[in-house]
Amino acid sequence: MTRDDEERGGSRKKWPACSNRREQYLELLVFLFLILPSLVFSFFAVRQGNMSFMLISSAAILRDLSLVSLILFFIWRNNEPAIAIGWTVRNIRKEIGIGLWLFLPFFFVTSVLEGLLHKAGLSVPSTPLPALISEKGIAEFTLAFFMVITVALAEETIFRGYLILRFRAVTSSPAAAVLLSAVIFSLGHGYEGTASVVTIGIMGAVLGLVYLWRESLIAPIVMHFLQDFIGIVLIPLLKQFKFIP
Repeated sequence: MTRDDEERGGSRKKWPACSNRREQYLELLVFLFLILPSLVFSFFAVRQGNMSFMLISSAAILRDLSLVSLILFFIWRNNEPAIAIGWTVRNIRKEIGIGLWLFLPFFFVTSVLEGLLHKAGLSVPSTPLPALISEKGIAEFTLAFFMVITVALAEETIFRGYLILRFRAVTSSPAAAVLLSAVIFSLGHGYEGTASVVTIGIMGAVLGLVYLWRESLIAPIVMHFLQDFIGIVLIPLLKQFKFIP
């Protein structure tokens, strides 16, 4: 049996179940208790103009890395393989290609959807957002690039790999797992307005379906990275050099 076969077998739940449903349920509650309050508070976020990009991006990187570390501890404690949360290099070139191929329709549809939701009357931010995208020099753009990479890797591990794994275990429904993880994924964007929250929730559901289809996080990570890279790095960089107004 090849390594690929072993990993595919692992992705079909052949590893030993070292924790029962009650233990998984309690573990999930602990994790949700850590992340849900800050996500919900995003709906009531105070827009502070004096928060620097360096501070906000550094905090985001450290937060996501700490949550991934906690997930890895849970997986290690339960004697589950990394493939359980979608961590695999199986067919990496093919998976990257699928992520690139899916990104264009993904980006186009979500952009159109958000525009339609705005026209339908769903809310947009009523006051200026924090200076999340305010890079001015090479240090800021470099940090922004590393933040985009970290966020794509970490958030796909958190919201697709881990939460779908645990929600599927406690609900016995892949569809419910995708829906619940997408709803939680969208909560952290309350400060962007209702239209963005709905759009991001749908994006999360699509990424979840791609993850279940591919049994790997690689394609969702590629799609997530490109989505953030365009808005956080590429567009500000083009504006910096006056290529776009």
